[in-house]
Amino acid sequence: MWTRAALIWAIVATVIIVTVALAAASPLLAWRQPVYILAGFAGIFGMALLLVQPLLAAGYLPGISARRGRRIHRWTGALLVLAVVIHVAGLWITSPPDVVDALLFRSPTPFSAWGVIAMWAVFAAGLLAALRVRLRLRPRIWRRAHTALALIIVTGTVVHALLIEGTMETVSKAVLAALVLAVTAKAVLDLKAWSGRTR
Repeated sequence: MWTRAALIWAIVATVIIVTVALAAASPLLAWRQPVYILAGFAGIFGMALLLVQPLLAAGYLPGISARRGRRIHRWTGALLVLAVVIHVAGLWITSPPDVVDALLFRSPTPFSAWGVIAMWAVFAAGLLAALRVRLRLRPRIWRRAHTALALIIVTGTVVHALLIEGTMETVSKAVLAALVLAVTAKAVLDLKAWSGRTR
């Protein structure tokens, strides 16, 4: 008999493992350079972290206390920044002109703009977290700013991923994207960031 805790962990783990495994089995990888493959999987890893982040922030993961969940949330946030850096750096090494065009919002591929928007939001969220104490932000202002950036990150990343026809398998990518959106929306509503009160 599955408990609620075991079911939640099983769903999260299964979605992430299946998505990564199907991407690893993609025939498109045979024609890619190792650096490009690393960059692509850094992007997939980053999207997987977007499923875990709201689960930690809202305390949805059984067996992890709220305090510990927030601590892990900070560490996974740092991992997300690192994943984005590796993703962009790998793409830069394999094709600098494409990355420059994307950063300047002149790329002919629509997914590039969404990726760049999400990237800057990730960096802004990381910087805001790192400077939170020094900036002496009120808790309410902090929650609203962090939540707004999180929504930009999730929206930009999901659209970016769905528009790309590449390594990620279509169905598993759509399932992961839907879960990321659903869990993020629920966490934002439950944490009541906009009302000034927390759950």
